[in-house]
Parts: sequence; structure tokens; C-alpha cells
Amino acid sequence: MIYKIKLKNAEETVLLDDRVYEWIKSDPYLSKIDILNNLRMHSSGCVVFQKTWKKAEGGFKTETIYLHKLIAEKFLTDDKTKVQRLVGAKNGDKLDCRLENIVYRSRATASRMRKTSSNTGFTGVYREHRRFRAVISLNGKAKHIGMFDTAEEAAAAYNKVSREHFGEEGKINKVKGW
Repeated sequence: MIYKIKLKNAEETVLLDDRVYEWIKSDPYLSKIDILNNLRMHSSGCVVFQKTWKKAEGGFKTETIYLHKLIAEKFLTDDKTKVQRLVGAKNGDKLDCRLENIVYRSRATASRMRKTSSNTGFTGVYREHRRFRAVISLNGKAKHIGMFDTAEEAAAAYNKVSREHFGEEGKINKVKGW
């Protein structure tokens, strides 16, 4: 069963599978802070619990719990390595916190999976005059893939090279045929 939990500061919902949901509901601390009713959308797009507590000795302490990281640290402990230690979403949807979608990644993979800043809307695709250039970073150096008539053709070419070099850890643009 999949649970949809409404976020406090956004219209979106976070997805949890029953195993995670039941663990969160039964954990004494998570239950005490009422985490499921206090989840928010972070500026990074992740789901967080964030609360500022008043300290007994004066001052304040802000507690931040990233939901995807909390789940990974509880259920995916064997997957974490020295290199693969950042938590991400396999399908790119940071609101999908089901176990099947959470994965440990290397910093390089996490960097590749970031949202593109290209005006074309595709990673590795840039407009040059009336055509589109596809470029990919390999071993820290930009590699020219080719020039194309459409952004979609350039994105598909980027996808092909990304898959060849990075396998399942390569970023894939959402274009027809991919």
C-alpha cells in the first residue's frame, strides 16, 4: 500500500510505502514530534521536518530531518559506501520516498542528476544560432557530441552518450523514444 502525506507548506504530497509509514508511526521519537503531520517542502525540493525548539538554558535550536535521508539510514544501511553516500531518488522525483525509489549515490552521480540550467530545458543541450549543440562532461572535460536541428535531437544524442558512459547512473533527458 502507498500512503500520500500532504505537506504543510505546499499542495503536493509525499509518497511512502507501508513499511516506512508503519515504522515512522511506531517510532517513539518520530511519533512524539508528529513528523507525519509536520512535513514541509524544502527549498531544494526535498521533504523535511523542521522545527525550532527553545533550549532550557536559553537560545534556540533548529532541528532538520530530511525524510529521504532518514529512510535511507534506517532501511538501506548496507547500500551506503565510502563513495556512494548521498541519498537520491531513482526516478528524480524527490517527493517519492518509497523504498524502491531511494538510492545511495556518489557525488558525481548526484551532480549529473541535478536539474538542468540550460534554456532548452535539456541537460547538455545549448542553442547556438539556429541549431543545437549537445555536450557532455567526461572526466571533468566537455566533450562535443554534435550539432542538431532540434533540441530534442540533441537531447537524444546526449542520452545515448550518457547511457554508454555512465550506464544507469547517467542522466537521461525526457524526450520521445527515451
